Amino acid sequence: MTDFSFVPSAPRSRDTWLLKALAADLGEAGYTVDGVAGFLGEEASAALQRDQLVPALLACRAEADAAEPRRVALPVLLWLLGETVERAQLDAAMPRTGTEGLLELGLIERGLIFGTFRAAVDLRPYGADDGGTPTEGNPDADLWVASDLGSHQRPGVLRRDHVLGIGQASLSLAQLTVRNPVGRALDLGTGCGIQAFHLLRHADHVTATDVSERALGFARFNLMLNAAQLDIDPDQPEDRFTLRLGSLLEPVAGEKFDLVVSNPPFVITPRTGADSEDDRFTYRDGGLAGDGIVSALVSGLEQVLRPGGTAQMLGNWEIPAGEEENWSARIEQWLPEGTDAWVIQRETLTPAEYAEMWLRDAAQGRDREQYTAAYAGYLADFASRGVGSVGFGSLWLRRRRKAGAEPLRRFEEITHPVEQPMGPHLDAAVRRFDWAGAQADLSSAHLTVADDVTEERHQRPGAEHPGVILLRQGAGLRRTNLMSTELTGFVSACDGELSVGQITSALAALLDRSDPEFGSDLVREVRNLVVDGFLVPLYR
Repeated sequence: MTDFSFVPSAPRSRDTWLLKALAADLGEAGYTVDGVAGFLGEEASAALQRDQLVPALLACRAEADAAEPRRVALPVLLWLLGETVERAQLDAAMPRTGTEGLLELGLIERGLIFGTFRAAVDLRPYGADDGGTPTEGNPDADLWVASDLGSHQRPGVLRRDHVLGIGQASLSLAQLTVRNPVGRALDLGTGCGIQAFHLLRHADHVTATDVSERALGFARFNLMLNAAQLDIDPDQPEDRFTLRLGSLLEPVAGEKFDLVVSNPPFVITPRTGADSEDDRFTYRDGGLAGDGIVSALVSGLEQVLRPGGTAQMLGNWEIPAGEEENWSARIEQWLPEGTDAWVIQRETLTPAEYAEMWLRDAAQGRDREQYTAAYAGYLADFASRGVGSVGFGSLWLRRRRKAGAEPLRRFEEITHPVEQPMGPHLDAAVRRFDWAGAQADLSSAHLTVADDVTEERHQRPGAEHPGVILLRQGAGLRRTNLMSTELTGFVSACDGELSVGQITSALAALLDRSDPEFGSDLVREVRNLVVDGFLVPLYR
């Protein structure tokens, strides 16, 4: 079985001693998230996040004039800014690895001028809060991630088998994923391996797949470089992770997992009769027409999930023209009967906006005629299917444990900022749904108002009563709920002392409501407030 330790044009990970030396050099140089931020300062760091290199370049040049330049300036100059450096600088900043070791690992290449070298990859420090428990014994470990250089570091159109680095989508998925301990996890479409990093903190074993052999070469390098922090034995890495080459679920057919995460190549790309494998960007284009990649995963993931197993993924989906209010209809059709789903749409783009974003992403705007032809291709492709807009968002899926259990099917649009990391809040919401579904009714339940919830009232000057009452969340998904008079009264009485049935009966008497619908309608609204996190059950 291929171990992907030596893949052409990818970093090499066979020499575990050299990887340990590299990790030691990077750490001692201060090439960490905090170290780089401290060296560059707030303004240059912020600019670097926007792919603007000049402030960081000026900081490195100023450091070169110092009496004793800090070692961190060299890796910043080399791997973050894509600048050329000399052998003496490399050997001084990376004394264990040295220039020859960096060449052997495939991290640098020779420059045009004799004795100079430049980055062959982007290698940067990484750390992100995913809401999980820090690795035991090493809670603040520094990690490093290698990926291909971006067009802002090395001008030109990206190579078709480009391996994407740390992007906003990767960070979003890491923060969305629920971090409960699991046995087997699957990172489908691993790319450079970011999601595998996070999974190894709470999974006994991770299987990572990709259609790109280069991506798996990068992923293995990153996992082995960070072996100590990820509790990987360099001599027996297969005890903790396995890498598989292949598309969608084919590499793991017949296997079962407790958790699947995926940031798949879901970008909708025009298909023409002249298309070939060499024409597509593998990091974003899965090769299927329209939103076929997302459709295939939503309908097929149940096959590799154990009962009760969950999957979390990012995706986009086509919305037919005129159907924007019913955007989830197509997704609902993809779902197998035994799969729970919670889908959150975060953004929508028109076909023109979509084309502009992805042409800019791959730096395809340098040749005007090619850009025009590609732009027109996007518009014609969407028009051929009557697409009015494209939705972006996240999907949480679960294979239901048993037939007959109450299905969770939730589709909501949330475009405002939410609290990150979101994983713990999603986990708590699903637990509340399961709790509510397990109750014969809620009459005996005792509820309290969540700590982050506030009430907001609006009324005309001089009015006796408010015209609008809102309940707002300060945490989680930060929802706002429009309240009725009776629901407001119910919430105000939720201090944990009285049961749902007792509060409902008291309100019915107070409002002189004897109709049976009053109680059932009110309890249904109360249940929604529980699932949304406005009200919290006292588990007894």
